[in-house]
Amino acid sequence: MLAILITARNVSFFMTYRNSVQIVGDVLRIADESGVGGVNVTALLRKANLSYGRMASIAGNLTKAGLINEQEQDGQRIYIITSRGREYLKRYQQFAEVAGSFGLSL
Repeated sequence: MLAILITARNVSFFMTYRNSVQIVGDVLRIADESGVGGVNVTALLRKANLSYGRMASIAGNLTKAGLINEQEQDGQRIYIITSRGREYLKRYQQFAEVAGSFGLSL
């Protein structure tokens, strides 16, 4: 993970960049937390902090892999996590926890 120190008016903080695996984990977590109704594109963009192009690419890959389903409801695109997506998310979170216990980050 790449971290950049940003200093502005005597305030310093680190801005970290996520890798693709972390972004996929975030997208699946958001879809899972949204429940059976799923999450619309706008909410997913905001909560995952992604550009539309990046999100569309990731959502396409996750749909092809069977981890999320894309549906249209009331003229909006909705993403719903599948049981396979929940299983992937569960294993990702377990792996992240094990890595963290060794002082590693994904």
